[in-house]
Amino acid sequence: MVGLDVAIPCYQYGRFLRECVLSVLNQGLPQVRVLIIDNASTDDSLEVARQLAAADPRVDVVSHATNLGAEVSFNEGVEWAASDYFMILCSDDLLAPGCLARAVLVLESRPDVSFAFGRDIEFLDGEGAPVIDPVAGQAQWRIISGDHFIEERCRRPARFVVSGSIVVRTSAQKRAGCYRPELPHSNDAEMLLRLALLGSVAETGTIQGIRRLHDSNKSRLYCKTRTQELGHRKAAFESFFANEGGLMPEAGRMRRLAKQGLAARAYWCGVRDFCCGKTASALDLFKFAFRAQPAVAVFPPVDYEGLSRLAVHLGLAKRRN
Repeated sequence: MVGLDVAIPCYQYGRFLRECVLSVLNQGLPQVRVLIIDNASTDDSLEVARQLAAADPRVDVVSHATNLGAEVSFNEGVEWAASDYFMILCSDDLLAPGCLARAVLVLESRPDVSFAFGRDIEFLDGEGAPVIDPVAGQAQWRIISGDHFIEERCRRPARFVVSGSIVVRTSAQKRAGCYRPELPHSNDAEMLLRLALLGSVAETGTIQGIRRLHDSNKSRLYCKTRTQELGHRKAAFESFFANEGGLMPEAGRMRRLAKQGLAARAYWCGVRDFCCGKTASALDLFKFAFRAQPAVAVFPPVDYEGLSRLAVHLGLAKRRN
């Protein structure tokens, strides 16, 4: 019988943990294991975790005496995984109903696929999670080569994939190895690039993950500006191409695409901020763009996506859903 392991790292998210874990246990898959990894939380996270484990034999708990960092918990989950499929779910997020069955279905039907992911939806903490139709087994999947996935990420580095929507073939995860501690704020993006080297990728427009927005989100704490966010993405690409990605036949071209993509994103965000009177932010973004691709200082990037986003922000066009 097909099995799936879900590692849930937790630090100070006791108020979210129960709902997160139940969103996994209530998926309806009989062979699911959950490992809650508490990273020395000082709130009630560990107590909630132990209550969940006592109530359901599918749940185990590991507690750290000191805060070892999120990447240590990620890697502990990778080493623990033993079932056919694996995912890491942040303890403040939720799985959409039916998402695991949908992902397992496509992974079972396509042995060449390393991982499957879908859309995510956001909600503000305190407003209640959105109600989503399970539509199990009805998702339409797009299968692309791993090289194509990497090229898409290089061209559009801002289009990140949310970890709560990703189900990985465990054998591929073991081959890819552990998360890199030198990338504490972009190790998930870099890991997907490594996984894409090992097989095809399945993508669906169906909602798979549910992201909770709150004041303690890691992304808000560590990426307070657009320049910081792009800097973390730049580090992920540099690490990838300095290691496994450097062995790709078209590694040079892909590396150039990543620099161009980062520069274009920074440039058009800078133009937007400048038009909105955010001069300091705009200057930081322009500097980032010029360092990533010096030619941008003379020849602005012709980037339809950047232009269209700017037009929407300035009210010159209607936003498309």
